[in-house]
Amino acid sequence: MSTVTEPQAADPQSGFSTTPGARSLRDAARAYGQKVRGGDVGALPAVAGLIALVIVFAALRPATFTTAFNVANLINQSAAVIVIAMGLVFVLLLGEIDLSAGFAGGTAAAVMGIFMTNRGLAWPLALALCLLTGVVIGTCIGLLVSYLGIPSFVVTLAAFLGLQGLLLVLIGEGGTIAYRNETVLSIMNNNLPVWLGWTIYVVGLVFYALMTFRRSVSRRKAGLTGDVLSVWAFKTAAMAVILGLATYYLSLERSKNPDVTSLKGVPIVVVVLLGLLIVLTFALTRTSWGRHVYAVGGNAEAARRAGINVAGVRMAGFVICSTLAAIAGVLLASRDNSVSPTTGGSSTLLYAVGAAVIGGTSLFGGKGRIVDAIIGGLVVAVIDNGMSLLNQSSGRVYMVTGLVLLIAASVDALSRRRAAATGRA
Repeated sequence: MSTVTEPQAADPQSGFSTTPGARSLRDAARAYGQKVRGGDVGALPAVAGLIALVIVFAALRPATFTTAFNVANLINQSAAVIVIAMGLVFVLLLGEIDLSAGFAGGTAAAVMGIFMTNRGLAWPLALALCLLTGVVIGTCIGLLVSYLGIPSFVVTLAAFLGLQGLLLVLIGEGGTIAYRNETVLSIMNNNLPVWLGWTIYVVGLVFYALMTFRRSVSRRKAGLTGDVLSVWAFKTAAMAVILGLATYYLSLERSKNPDVTSLKGVPIVVVVLLGLLIVLTFALTRTSWGRHVYAVGGNAEAARRAGINVAGVRMAGFVICSTLAAIAGVLLASRDNSVSPTTGGSSTLLYAVGAAVIGGTSLFGGKGRIVDAIIGGLVVAVIDNGMSLLNQSSGRVYMVTGLVLLIAASVDALSRRRAAATGRA
């Protein structure tokens, strides 16, 4: 049974203290439980659902679902959807929607293919033009939504149709643009050397530990509630175990004929996803612009009265969304080795929207994180992959995915109602 201790000064060596604001491991668990009961569930339902799905499919198909080959395939299968979902997080945080993100990525990838393959431009310059295409698309959408006041649903639906037509014009009916550059193709088809994968793991873990330690120290110096050493150590150890197991599993030999072709190591696209996660999370949580995004999504009128450029923030959100869609388009083209009129179409956008919402980003705006896109994207990929291994039809896959999305939206609505009732909204 815990006892109340007298307030003490912070340890000058560690930066942690036992002041009333500090939390033990038990206190942290109790505080988190209270937050969940108050309606702030975050990504908890998505994480619980992901664990449950993995257990179910692992039990039903232990010989195929849990193999290192299938795990790596899951990552590649979900990568483009995750990146589009990352962009949609910014738009959803603002209480808006972007229905054109899928074909924005396809159009940008087509532009890159035209300049890189058909005109022989160096891939870095072609990639720059690809990203510029995303910026232009996002700017046009942002201007119409933010400054003319047209609902984002209407604008992005029009862009969805227009970009689909533009993609057909650029490529032609039934045509394709091949991607032949080995550097671009390696993003989705090659793996890091095993030693480099472990090096990134160690460096990333040290970076995470130092940043969380520094954050806790800075919060304590500011007189705010911060994690005590035991909580910080628990979080760091949990991260080390999760990422360590993932790195170990992906470092196993996955090829059926290793003497002919070796297939092991962390997929290169993982580095892309981690890089985007770090940069975008920093933008949302460590910059004034990021705080403005949450403010506008929470209450646009209050944000305007506080002096925030609401229109500018909204426009930037759409620009970021379309730019990330352009990156996702490159990933799709890299995996397929080409761009076609269907790149970014079909279920890509629907899965991306579902990934962001399933991961915990609110449809009502003002609540969500970049990591939600990764969690939700993995949930969608596990459903698709696991049911395919069970030889289920595409129709059933769509129905199950739709049901999971509906449950996630219901949890979001109920949690917001609970938060309002408890005064946490």
